[in-house]
Amino acid sequence: MNISMGIVIGDFAVVTDILVSVGSSVKNGDELLYVEMQKGVMPILAGCDGVVAELRCSVGDKVKQGDLLLRIDDAEVQENKVLNSALPVEDKSTDLLIIGGGPGGYVAAIYAAKKGLHVTLVEKDRLGGACLNYGCIPTKTLVKSSSVYQAIKGSAVFGVECSAATVDIAKVIQRKNTVISQLVGGVEGLMGANRITVLSGKATFSSETTVDVVCKNQLIRVSAKDIIIATGAVPARLNIPGADLPCVIDSTDALNMENLPSSIVIIGGGVIGIEFAFLYANFGIQVTVVEYLDRVIPTLDKEISSEIEKIAKKRGIKIFTSSKVLEIQQDINKQAIISFEHNGEISYAVSDITLMAVGRAPYTDGLALDIVQVAFNDNGRGVKINRQMQTNVPHIYAIGDVTNGIQLAHVASHQGIVAVENILGNERHMDYEAIPSVIFTEPEIASVGKTPEDCAKSNISYTAGKFDFYANGKALTMNEKEGFVKLIQDSHSRKILGGSIIGPDASSLIACLALAVQNGLRDTDIAATVFPHPTTGEALHEAALSFSCGAIHGHDNR
Repeated sequence: MNISMGIVIGDFAVVTDILVSVGSSVKNGDELLYVEMQKGVMPILAGCDGVVAELRCSVGDKVKQGDLLLRIDDAEVQENKVLNSALPVEDKSTDLLIIGGGPGGYVAAIYAAKKGLHVTLVEKDRLGGACLNYGCIPTKTLVKSSSVYQAIKGSAVFGVECSAATVDIAKVIQRKNTVISQLVGGVEGLMGANRITVLSGKATFSSETTVDVVCKNQLIRVSAKDIIIATGAVPARLNIPGADLPCVIDSTDALNMENLPSSIVIIGGGVIGIEFAFLYANFGIQVTVVEYLDRVIPTLDKEISSEIEKIAKKRGIKIFTSSKVLEIQQDINKQAIISFEHNGEISYAVSDITLMAVGRAPYTDGLALDIVQVAFNDNGRGVKINRQMQTNVPHIYAIGDVTNGIQLAHVASHQGIVAVENILGNERHMDYEAIPSVIFTEPEIASVGKTPEDCAKSNISYTAGKFDFYANGKALTMNEKEGFVKLIQDSHSRKILGGSIIGPDASSLIACLALAVQNGLRDTDIAATVFPHPTTGEALHEAALSFSCGAIHGHDNR
């Protein structure tokens, strides 16, 4: 990626010497220039291999923290420039250019086209982005296959004997690919139906209003009034010894495994790691999870996190929290040996495969954002935006995972709509107070709004209402009686501030709670609503009743 060199050494400094010029080749760690401050002279070092593309300072200049001193094009950008210079150029213009065809980009494109804008969308891979091709959709097809296998194995409880079930992983992967192809085809059809120009290639900014796109053997230079960056994120990896060994895979690799391992160690107990843990456990694989923090899925209500950890262990999943992975090695049988620190001691886990599931990192490689001086977040991760989705360059917007915000497909889609509305001159702000999220474990987990921990941090007086699924008739008929519904209510206004569900149908039920939080409904509004019987939705009604008279069909869990 391109490097913007800034200094973080105090209020100001003076450039005393410059060791490079435009066109100089540099290596990571090379000294580029010197600056003098109160405590002495300090070198500024290169952060990557590349070529100096621009100098923004001279000897004697006073510079302050955050000033751009010089720009380095990394090897990829330099290679692109050399290749691009030899290609025939075609100029195009458009009202709105969108870089990235995932759930943020393609939804924004369709919405903008329906609003009358001429839209051009650039995608370097397949339409649908990571969500459709490497994330949400493929993982859920595998989750369903593993759930069906587990249901067949446990069918005797329903009076159905079927003991000879086996897993054909090749057919599981084939079905996953079929689902993806069908959905990608659907998105492609929507592009055509809405007269959206789709360019298949990689985009690089050449100015604030133009983007170069290499499409096969041609360079298309697109000029646009407004631009939306929607390039998403890629699987992150820990910088530890052995992270690049063949026995280490990421979530994308996991979706295409041709053979099921007999054992797997998952590094990371967040959403991705725990979803895969249940998926593999359902397939009969021995699963071990190593999590750095003191609990799994730490973004959840602590009670929900504790419940899913308890259920996971009951299913045979080994979980080590407060554990720091130190190294990964591979033995002569090509098995992975993971060493980690746990309770002050070094422990080891051996498995066929190690899955690195430590989150996703915003993807901006090759965009050359420093050319247009688009700012990053203070921690350097992700493009910085305001609530209108604007970057610091007013006509350039960013949405979705590239902003390093809430990494959910439906958030990216809604951000895309908000961005388009602002481009059209209709001032809109993104509201993050009622964002539902779902984790496809077994049972499912879903949440929206504030948790008790959030309320405590904000000094909000709250009351919790709860109802267990073991007292719900529909859950018992499904033999899925683990879990509960938990509502969080403002003690003064009685408005529902948030809620969490762990149990059957959580992914569907959470929409009701999102509606309640978004519209400021009170417990009495939910209690006064008639819920059909027998359904799992009745658990929401009972949880709301727990704030007043108490649940009808269960113990008082107030």
